[in-house]
Amino acid sequence: MSDQQTVPPPPQQQQQPFKNDSDSNTNNPNNHDNKINESKPYLIQVSSTLPSLETINTFLTTPNCGAISLFLGTTRDNFQNKPVLRLSYEGYAPMAIKELCKLADEARGKYPSVEKIVAVHLLGDCPVGETSVIVGCASHHRREGIRCTEFLIDELKARVPIWKKEVYGGEGQDMAVWKENVEWKEGRRRRVMVKEVEEGHSCDSVGEEKTRNGDS
Repeated sequence: MSDQQTVPPPPQQQQQPFKNDSDSNTNNPNNHDNKINESKPYLIQVSSTLPSLETINTFLTTPNCGAISLFLGTTRDNFQNKPVLRLSYEGYAPMAIKELCKLADEARGKYPSVEKIVAVHLLGDCPVGETSVIVGCASHHRREGIRCTEFLIDELKARVPIWKKEVYGGEGQDMAVWKENVEWKEGRRRRVMVKEVEEGHSCDSVGEEKTRNGDS
């Protein structure tokens, strides 16, 4: 009889999609598959893939909520009359997730009828027509759910440290421009956006030219 014992393998990560691995995963800057646990009613993810709409809908569905509101951000094929080939997103996942958690807490405080929240963002390439970000919520009534969803996407763009590169086509040569997510409120920028171009200059979101290091 052999003395060797068979040790059952640990459960697969996908079997616990909202498990809190904050003590290990969020300290690893290379781990982009960070997800938040069941201790709060949130599905938050910053990853190279997005959960399916079926997964999101299943998570948000709850008996005491009569409304599910979702926003999906997709890559369009143009920007200011320039053809866009794709977008590419970069960010530090643990920091982005931490900010998304704060945002979800604020949203539930602001909209009390909201029971569950989803905020997921893609890292990496996102071709034209593909989805890069999904936010949404389950609420008792539609009005607060719609308002909460708008709040989530506006604040995500204003606060979460994720940058995108727009890759343009045309004129026989591709050009790429890095942008920081930015939103305007009451006519003012919430956070400065700098666009870097191949010639070594940059311009802000209102088109004022700047040097690469940000000096005016």
